Amino acid sequence: MTTTVSANRKGDRRERELVNALDESGFAVMRAPASGSATERELPDVLAGDGETFYAIEAKSSAGDPIYLTGEEVEALLFFARNFGAKARIAVRFDREDWYFFHPGDLYTTDAGSYRVKKEKALAEGTDFPEFVGETEKVTLAEVGDDGSDADASDPEIEERRTILEAVRDGHMPVEDAMDVL
Repeated sequence: MTTTVSANRKGDRRERELVNALDESGFAVMRAPASGSATERELPDVLAGDGETFYAIEAKSSAGDPIYLTGEEVEALLFFARNFGAKARIAVRFDREDWYFFHPGDLYTTDAGSYRVKKEKALAEGTDFPEFVGETEKVTLAEVGDDGSDADASDPEIEERRTILEAVRDGHMPVEDAMDVL
């Protein structure tokens, strides 16, 4: 029982952390009361909006890997978001990592009907927090000009960007440092 209680406390702490981060980024945000246990209706963990876009967010965190959501959790999120006029998002946070966001349809579905997010997928394919709140925009190597042609090879600025992005991809440079340089 103490494991469940401490896991719930950690989940609550992570949800509050997400609410505070969204608030600091200019969103109107609220955490749903007990995320559904205080009512018979299933509610998302967090509601957030910036005046133009509104989100219903189910937040999950894990010390390990992977994070699972039941089919019922995802269905309830989608139902609420649709009726509320919000975009449904799954927010995941692994220890010592930032928050990453997914549309439920982008998650892996198991044979049993559950949804799964592995840490590697979150880091590689998830929308990171700065992009989610509109502070940055994801840039891929293809967008920088890695289309296989040598047309950009003579442009030192494009080549420098490519080198920086490859360093981030390969884990040789933190994203924050790359953002400062770019």
